[in-house]
Amino acid sequence: MRALALATALLTAAPALAGLTPEQQKQLDDATYVYVQSERKSGEWSTPAEIWFFVDGGTLYVGTRPGSWRVKRITAGRTKARIAIGKVDGPAFEATGAVVKDAAIETKLMAAYAKKYPDGWKKHEQSFRDGFKTGERVLVAYTPR
Repeated sequence: MRALALATALLTAAPALAGLTPEQQKQLDDATYVYVQSERKSGEWSTPAEIWFFVDGGTLYVGTRPGSWRVKRITAGRTKARIAIGKVDGPAFEATGAVVKDAAIETKLMAAYAKKYPDGWKKHEQSFRDGFKTGERVLVAYTPR
């Protein structure tokens, strides 16, 4: 009976153990870019795409165009992604992608981008701000598996 209780407790706790490790969080804090690969119909990974990112509450967020392959695959039900940290062959983790609409996170993302990418942000700020308002840019959340 104790073994059953222990097994039940471990299985119940398993989802809580998922997430970024302290090492991954440190690597993300130090990284300029992540490289996202999404799952193709064939089950293979796509070519890694370099992208700006923001982490909040253990979830990695990116702002992207709704016509991007990452968004097309998520909306088609292929939510599995591989995120490499810092470089294409850097340390990586698997995540579940979702397109989300959250104005508070969009605001946090843009504030983080302004600090993290000051030179590039000057060039792209308006397209992000306008894009989130018009739907020409969407927020994708990657939750580590």
